[in-house]
Amino acid sequence: MPARRSHLVSPALGDQLTASLAALRESLSLPEAFPEDVLAEADAAAASVSVDPLAAGLDDLRALEFLTIDPEGSMDLDQAMHLERAGDGAILHYAIADVLAFVAPGGAVDAEARRRGQTLYLADDRIPLHPPVLSEDAASLAPGVDRRAYVWRFVLDGGARPVETSLRRAVIRSRQKWSYAQAQAALGAGTAPATLQALAWFGPLRAERERERGGASLNIPDTEIVVEHGRYQLERTRPKPIEDWNAQVSLMTGMAAAELMLRGRVGILRTMPAPEAGDIAAFRARVAALGAPWPEGIDYGSYLRGIDRQRPGAAAVLDAAASLFRGAGYSAFDGEPPADAVQAAIGAPYAHATAPLRRLVDRWSLAICDALANDRPVPAWARESLPELPKLMARSGGRASQLAAGSIDRVEAAVLHGREGTEFEAVVLGERGTGARVQLTSPPITAHADALRAPAGAAVRLRLDTADVDTGAVSFSAA
Repeated sequence: MPARRSHLVSPALGDQLTASLAALRESLSLPEAFPEDVLAEADAAAASVSVDPLAAGLDDLRALEFLTIDPEGSMDLDQAMHLERAGDGAILHYAIADVLAFVAPGGAVDAEARRRGQTLYLADDRIPLHPPVLSEDAASLAPGVDRRAYVWRFVLDGGARPVETSLRRAVIRSRQKWSYAQAQAALGAGTAPATLQALAWFGPLRAERERERGGASLNIPDTEIVVEHGRYQLERTRPKPIEDWNAQVSLMTGMAAAELMLRGRVGILRTMPAPEAGDIAAFRARVAALGAPWPEGIDYGSYLRGIDRQRPGAAAVLDAAASLFRGAGYSAFDGEPPADAVQAAIGAPYAHATAPLRRLVDRWSLAICDALANDRPVPAWARESLPELPKLMARSGGRASQLAAGSIDRVEAAVLHGREGTEFEAVVLGERGTGARVQLTSPPITAHADALRAPAGAAVRLRLDTADVDTGAVSFSAA
């Protein structure tokens, strides 16, 4: 894993980069501060919603020692878990923040959340979906306080397969807030609590279940913008094992939510079509030319899991693989389920149902699943507004993608600015227009090389021509 903080933006460019990022935010018409009526309604809800299980008619699960695992510094804690081994299997309680208790359908907070769609992440800040009094306080599953939650209960067999599933609203109390780094370190030191130890059993088994159903995970290193003491820097890191294990909990829950909706014939799924035959053939040809052929008889997910990330050309293989993960969207239905209900990368029907503090659609998923799981009518507000959700989520998803790409482009340009004429080592990812898409060895930047003609996977030397902090445009040519 690369060392942290190795690709810094010069302090002299700090103000220019800050202005460039502000201009990006303005160009995308991102939401500003919450309107006064939204804040007032959120304050009133935070003050009035009961967390007394008896008074609110909720299950009391405060005796279970829930914990949360999130990125460092997170305050909007959507999920908490309690996982204990039972015989050769386990019992998992997975608590999801009960945002519905605080957001009145048709109210001011609801209307603003529909306008925003999801929490947006800036280089040095974030634009939350809900007012902080809810997202970082009253509705967040913070440690040491009673909180309302939707709690999924899974009885798991020896292969971490759910054999019983239920969903109830309850009051919980998380015992500790863990960052990924802290949790991974505790496991390594042998000081982790029972839930984290059981997660180390659960995660690899769920990865094996993913292989069985034909799911695939790229696990491409992430490029992140980190701001410390006013200085911007780029980091490229690969997820820690516990991040993958934690993600498997959310994936299993999303599949359970999808199954409930399909049986109940109402809901909203996260879908992705399977690659077309022509795309698969092109991918096979491309990876064969890279010296990493995809053998017949091996499924796509197993092939990707077998790629040696350290071998020359691996970046080009993974870049090619990403081209098959296209067309993700949302399919709402009330009656006949969608013809293709599968999320191809997961290899099963799937729904977003575990991040209601940060994603609009999850509130509908939880309301619908709670009704279906407990033999109650689906709330009219959820049923009637289902058709609006795919468009709302597509709009916010597009804005989030533009924001993420534009922010990284500008920080990359700032990291390179002043080094025009310098030569860099890179790997060719593939042809792109009149040149090629390339991955620099260091710093961790993906860019375009004008007029470069070289096969995917080739190691090349490039000369930096331009690095425009204001627009994020970076260009290279063959050295």
